[in-house]
Amino acid sequence: MQQTLILLKPDALTKRFCGKVITRFEDAGFSIRGCKMIRLTPPILREHYAHIADKPFYPEVEKFMGSAPVIALVLEGDDVVAKVRDMLGVTDSRRAAPGTLRAELGVDQMVNVAHASDSPETAGKELARFFRPEELCIY
Repeated sequence: MQQTLILLKPDALTKRFCGKVITRFEDAGFSIRGCKMIRLTPPILREHYAHIADKPFYPEVEKFMGSAPVIALVLEGDDVVAKVRDMLGVTDSRRAAPGTLRAELGVDQMVNVAHASDSPETAGKELARFFRPEELCIY
């Protein structure tokens, strides 16, 4: 079984569709192993988005991601990293395929429902960044 990190972004909270997104993940057969609402600080955002922190658009990302709390989820399932990314669709919601979460609920490249780990290796690093081992549950 594989695990992945999902961050339901501020737009998911402010537009009140977190439940709809979580339901889609559960209906796809994934199990929730961790869940918490957090407010992302500039230091954690700089660490999480280190790969784009030097880009001219990064301040907008930091402002948006810190504008409201996010819901951090640990999802578990067979090939969950790739399957969740398929469910979300491409990063730019305007180009996401019909039926994907981003096509249905997203706005653009930044306001796009959720962050999802892009590989099992990245998932391991991201899960450790946002969850302590004792915060994960097996049931």
